[in-house]
Amino acid sequence: MNAPVRIDLKDVSTIPSRRTEAWKYSDLRRYLRDEPPISPKLPEGEPNDGPFKALTSNELLIANGRMNWWSEDDLTEGVEVASHASPSAPRMAEVMPMAALAAAKALDDVFIVSFKAGGPRTLALRWLSDAVKTGHHARVGIVVEAGANATLLESYEGWGDAYLANHLVEIFIEQGATLERIVLIEEPASAISISSAEVHLSKGAAFAQTTIASGAQLQRLETQVVHPGEGASVRLDGLYALSGERQTDLTTVVRHASLNGVTSQLTKGVVRDTARGVFQGKIVVERGADGTDARMGHHALILGERAEVDAKPELEIYADDVQCAHGNTVGNLDESALFYMQQRGLPADEARALLTQAFLIEVVDRIEHDGAREVVREWLTARL
Repeated sequence: MNAPVRIDLKDVSTIPSRRTEAWKYSDLRRYLRDEPPISPKLPEGEPNDGPFKALTSNELLIANGRMNWWSEDDLTEGVEVASHASPSAPRMAEVMPMAALAAAKALDDVFIVSFKAGGPRTLALRWLSDAVKTGHHARVGIVVEAGANATLLESYEGWGDAYLANHLVEIFIEQGATLERIVLIEEPASAISISSAEVHLSKGAAFAQTTIASGAQLQRLETQVVHPGEGASVRLDGLYALSGERQTDLTTVVRHASLNGVTSQLTKGVVRDTARGVFQGKIVVERGADGTDARMGHHALILGERAEVDAKPELEIYADDVQCAHGNTVGNLDESALFYMQQRGLPADEARALLTQAFLIEVVDRIEHDGAREVVREWLTARL
């Protein structure tokens, strides 16, 4: 059964705008006034050529919304890929309308990656967009079976101009399993890029995510997590480094449904020129979810007079015996530290870059996969 369609790209009135509460900082309707033509099918891409190419031989490449290549003959033991021609609707279609749209308009079958028990197991999931003024939608499922220890190295790689890319990732983590998801996004300044992820954990499961974004004309990375409590844990981190006129929107919702769940969330960003960073984070603690320990922090630097950061951290707590907190700061570099470094001979630009890196590196250091952590560290250094 196809997902229920609540957005019709041929009807501009159904496209989220600043009047839509969940999208008020990311006015999709402003940039998307009509449904673009379908992006062309691309020739087979270059395997093992993404940012994480040195870290795994297991790869799934989705190009312009279609399966392009996967390491079918070289998958390591414990990693399987299968296709599904008639999947059911996304479970969270009601709260993520672009996810529902991705499911309804996907240009190919849904490909499902399964990580079997044991590990560690790793796979690179590459979303490649090479298009000009066209659009594409795609959907992938990730299943981490009970007792598995897995890492998903996910990259969004864009070329071309003014395309719409709309992707959906559905993640299911079974009892006692562990998944770390690292998401690195590098797309053209003119792109409209939407990535929706729904994450479902079972008892005793662990999910860790780090999203690293450089922005686009409008770029939104939304993650919705169903947290079962019962010893399950979530780490949900983000980092954005924006310049020019780029915008990134990191939106997250974690719903604690039962006892003794843990969530730790840290997002940091820096914006220059006329760039705009958006952070919307919500943690909901339902009735009966006593013993929840949930912490959220968002901190940003504004390094341009016309740059902007919009932050909306929220806690909704309906249980009594919980430990929950959130914090949010937006400011500039420490002028005294900058002066100190210049007094010791560092040029001003180099001093600013070092201070900015020191501010952001806390998020990078929380990445558990050693190789991925170094890739992200190098990516960050190159942009500062």
